[in-house]
Amino acid sequence: MTKNSYYEDFPNLYSGIEGILNTIPSDIARILDNALSGKELSISEGSRLFETEGTSLLALMATANLIRESRNGDNISYVVNRNINFTNVCIKRCGFCAFSRDFRQEEGYFLPLNEIIRRVQEAIDLGASEVCIQAGLPPKMEGSLYADLTRAIKERFPDVHIHGFSPEEVLYGSIRDKSSIKEYLLKLQNAGIGSLPGTSAEILIQTIRDKIAPGRITVEQWTEVITTAHSLGIPTTSTIMFGHIETNEHRATHLSILRDIQKSTGGFTEFVPLSFVHEEAPMFAQKMDNDLRPGATGAEVIRMHAIARLMLDGWIDNIQCSWVKEGPKLSQILLEAGCNDLGGTLINESISTAAGASYGQLIPPSELRRLIRDIGRIPVERNTLYRPIHVYEEEPMYPEPLDFAAHSPEQFGSFVELVKLQEFRYEGQRAPSLVGPTLPEVLAKND
Repeated sequence: MTKNSYYEDFPNLYSGIEGILNTIPSDIARILDNALSGKELSISEGSRLFETEGTSLLALMATANLIRESRNGDNISYVVNRNINFTNVCIKRCGFCAFSRDFRQEEGYFLPLNEIIRRVQEAIDLGASEVCIQAGLPPKMEGSLYADLTRAIKERFPDVHIHGFSPEEVLYGSIRDKSSIKEYLLKLQNAGIGSLPGTSAEILIQTIRDKIAPGRITVEQWTEVITTAHSLGIPTTSTIMFGHIETNEHRATHLSILRDIQKSTGGFTEFVPLSFVHEEAPMFAQKMDNDLRPGATGAEVIRMHAIARLMLDGWIDNIQCSWVKEGPKLSQILLEAGCNDLGGTLINESISTAAGASYGQLIPPSELRRLIRDIGRIPVERNTLYRPIHVYEEEPMYPEPLDFAAHSPEQFGSFVELVKLQEFRYEGQRAPSLVGPTLPEVLAKND
């Protein structure tokens, strides 16, 4: 990728920003000027931008938006996808996670393979091009589980993109399989994996990770999984979780680490900031740290996305905002502060929902397009790798299948409902049972 001066590309737009730059602190103006000149921002410059407020924050947003327009034009993308979190049983006890359950807890579940396959089929029938497969780390798990699951899905649905298994899962799978990270990723690749989520990144500062998630995958291990995947041609996303005990310098350092990886591998497809949802998080309930905050403020969320656009410019072109974490209205503001992507329809969203997120588990494509058009942009349905599937210059004449299905989301099974169903109770499984009840059968029986 190359970086150019945005002065040359957008002289009229820059003239508007120039007036703002003259009214803000000189060091902030200098940093934003550097960004507009195509210069790479340092960690210290990024840290300083996290202190912006008032007119300085407006200037930061305007700068990020200008750079976003230069990279992405007026198109705002989204993907029609489904999350399948096939088990919540996990050997780890991360302080921020309200999704996982100990194997001894009654709310532990493990979906049978035929229910997982049914969910993939349902997603495809509703127009999904991607299924995202992530789950807890069940004890004594079969080492081949992730590859076996990937293969079973691809054998039935060869065209669906499987976006699956975080670096934490890859590490755990390799340990259970007694293979190296590279060997395990090759097994996943041969089974048909399309890409990996870049989650389990949290904040790439080991001292902070040791506080919020002791025993979690280390920074070194996360980096090894990600860079090895990239070397094999497996793309990944990248993320950050912010709004807990991290500092501005930690956030900027995290962005710098991702930028350095991308310079070396070019394997990141996107960057997704994820603000900490505190309502049900164990570490918040237990008052784990005196510095622990109840998630990021609205201004912090805006800064995070805008600064990501500036620090990652020329390396990671796609900055995604999470409507699940931030809600539709704040997401629209983030689209004016450097973001060019709204994420996915999800259909099932369990992890944020379990933590207390209040914006639901499903958003239909028509609503995503409405949010995009409402700010004067062009909706584009994309695939996982950001290749356009359909550019919606005009709204379709007829609703899509998922638009109809969104009127009765109970059919998909929420996390709250799932943990109560005896039919899916975890009973020491090391892998999904091949046959079991499907959700429609369970719901029909329980009516």
